[in-house]
Amino acid sequence: MKDPSLRRSAALFRAFLREQSDPDHCYALLARDAANQVEAWAGPLAGRLVVDVGGGSGWFTREFRRRGAEAYLFEPDAAELGARPVPGAVLADGYLLPLAEGRADVCFSSNVLEHVEDPATFLSELVRVTRPGGLIYLSFTNWLSPWGGHEWAPWHYLGAHRARARYQRRTGRPAKHTLGENLHAVHIGPTLRQVRARGDVEILVQRSRYWPFLASAVTRVPGLREFATWNLLLVLRRCP
Repeated sequence: MKDPSLRRSAALFRAFLREQSDPDHCYALLARDAANQVEAWAGPLAGRLVVDVGGGSGWFTREFRRRGAEAYLFEPDAAELGARPVPGAVLADGYLLPLAEGRADVCFSSNVLEHVEDPATFLSELVRVTRPGGLIYLSFTNWLSPWGGHEWAPWHYLGAHRARARYQRRTGRPAKHTLGENLHAVHIGPTLRQVRARGDVEILVQRSRYWPFLASAVTRVPGLREFATWNLLLVLRRCP
């Protein structure tokens, strides 16, 4: 697939800058963009079973349904579902999804891996519920990305404790994320080695999710990729 356009990357970046003040715009745009990516590899979503794991308030699920998919949201945190959860949302842990093996045509996980303590087990569960030949869409913000500290980035480069303290001084409220509790230092190199060691998936796409150029090349340079990728996107096919 060709690299995304500069216009697309700029639009997403502007939306991210307004995430706190206008989350509806930000996440609606991100959901449309992600659905476009999924359809680029999986084809039209109409009639497909799509599993959205850790999708929070349901922006992605709603967009998949708008395109005709039979989409279901599985979210472990009731608070993340918001005041009006997407209809049919299920409170479920990503380590143990209440689905039979090989059920989903597409298993989708956007920016969740850095929030789980055991990424390998989480990935295994995504693979388990995906049918042979089906796709797993996995995207995460790696720790050494400029955005790795989430709301207290980029000060995480000076240490998580110092960054959280600075955030609280600046905003007057405690940070949402705490390293080692609901945010974990996930790195690209070890993640790629874990995926490549599996015999049940094939890597179709390995790229920076948002970069407008050299999106695949930057992920193949050890060291540099940990800082320059920003957000790693993997699209995997489950092997028969």
